[in-house]
Amino acid sequence: MKFARTLAALSGAVTLLGAAEPRRDAPARFDWFDYQGADPVHQRPAPKADEYANPIMAGFYPDPHTIRVGEYFYLVTSTFSYFPGLPIHRSRDLVNWTQIGNAIDRPGQLNFDGIGLSRGVFAPALNHHAGVFYLVNTCVDCGGNYVLTAKDPAGPWSDPVWIKDVGGIDPSLFIEADGSAWLLNNDAPEGKPLYEGHRAIWIRRFDLKTLRTTGPATMIVNGGVDITKKPIWAEGPHIFRHEGKYYLITAEGGTAVDHSEVVYRGDRPEGPWTAYPRPILTQRDLPADRPNPITSAGHAALFTTPKGDWWATFLAVRPYAGDLYNTGRETFLLPVRWKDGWPIITEPGQSIPYIHRRPDLPRAPTAAVPTNGVFGVREEFATPALAPYWLMVRAPKSRWYRFADGALEITPRAERIGEPLQPSFIARRQQHMNAAASTQVSFDAGTPGAKAGLVVYQDDAHYYFVGVVNEGGRRLIRVERRASATDPKDGVVLASAPLSSTKPIRLRITARGASYDFHYGTGATGWTPLLTNADGKLLSTQVAGGFVGATMGMYAYAPAAGS
Repeated sequence: MKFARTLAALSGAVTLLGAAEPRRDAPARFDWFDYQGADPVHQRPAPKADEYANPIMAGFYPDPHTIRVGEYFYLVTSTFSYFPGLPIHRSRDLVNWTQIGNAIDRPGQLNFDGIGLSRGVFAPALNHHAGVFYLVNTCVDCGGNYVLTAKDPAGPWSDPVWIKDVGGIDPSLFIEADGSAWLLNNDAPEGKPLYEGHRAIWIRRFDLKTLRTTGPATMIVNGGVDITKKPIWAEGPHIFRHEGKYYLITAEGGTAVDHSEVVYRGDRPEGPWTAYPRPILTQRDLPADRPNPITSAGHAALFTTPKGDWWATFLAVRPYAGDLYNTGRETFLLPVRWKDGWPIITEPGQSIPYIHRRPDLPRAPTAAVPTNGVFGVREEFATPALAPYWLMVRAPKSRWYRFADGALEITPRAERIGEPLQPSFIARRQQHMNAAASTQVSFDAGTPGAKAGLVVYQDDAHYYFVGVVNEGGRRLIRVERRASATDPKDGVVLASAPLSSTKPIRLRITARGASYDFHYGTGATGWTPLLTNADGKLLSTQVAGGFVGATMGMYAYAPAAGS
């Protein structure tokens, strides 16, 4: 019931914004949406009954933070300027995860208007005390640091309570058993930074009743483990206790190939802290040319099972070549072992495995919507709500989609994907290097310039579109691309073909690592290639920049009257 209520809330929240915009073109009708994916490593033998596969959350699920409450584990990841934001997943065995909601599921909670796709909500952190869940986070360029609360992690979550006296990013709560609490965050160091990327970790008391900080702030990490080596981007701090000692973990080295996780030990939250001399997690010391690499590992969360075993979730990426990956930063899982009073995730030179022995936990049923491995998901739009994993770019201001007779209808509007606006675009994550997204669309494209179809999207300046277009009164099937901010906002036409019929048309985008293919079908079966071997590197984080991964979804657009 809670899961169904969350789905209805997501759809209903947008309904409350007001009536749909006036329609000049009939809606684009999408009868279904199908996603299929597999990766080169999946050609290996599948995990055995006592094993699991990494990543546990494939695709754009970065900055994971995981906690345990009783027998359940809860995991939240960042979403930047996508809406709904901050997905909450739940698991009993750390392997099979089900999304139970989104902490940001009402357009009025945060305002993403006009900001870049890789701004918005950065690394979130969960906590729980005395029956209340706390989620602290930063909305970059849209308000700063804030805290949300909920009695049920599935929601509803509160509106943001802004923490006005705390700057920087990556806030995190540490709560003692008696309710004493501290707030940690990344911010500039005291005085003038000594070098580019010189950051600090700060701590101050936090009142769980008023949701405000109390007392002065203390800088507990200056730069990183060894400031003489000019460590960069100390961030993602978390504190936990073990055998009477306090442990502080942070990411260090930036979120690219030099990423790592480091640890400090102390007798109280305010320090002083003693650093472990090397990273407890990294892949930067491995050969760059190794096969099927996992790179950029860091930003970890450590926690225990009910039996007291220690595990960690963290982000890493899977390039298809060099440092090129379109799937974004993903969530991985590994055990933690204790060595001389220090937690260790990887030893020097140790590769993160794709297959590992499962945690010693009762095996949970396979999730209805898989999050890793070889899988396919088909949406028939038979229920009057979007599943919680569907994403929009920025928060909607009006209800521009509806469910009708087993289809999803999207109103074409004048806000397009090539601008920092809120287009009529509903997407899901590309979770595999090798993936295919397909749909069947009916669209009359009555207005010159109107279009509807499929998009694979990295950000406002990097995307491909394939679909039905009205070009000067002619009805065409077309592939368009935007490869930089200097390209036309509507994209550059790469391929087109005339359409003589107004019957539904099937569309497919196929990803093959760095190559993308675009097909269409006008009958019940068979596909016609429109463009093959298109350059997919422009959809990578390395080329496009930012912190997100590619998404694939349905889009409709029509120019404003008189334009």
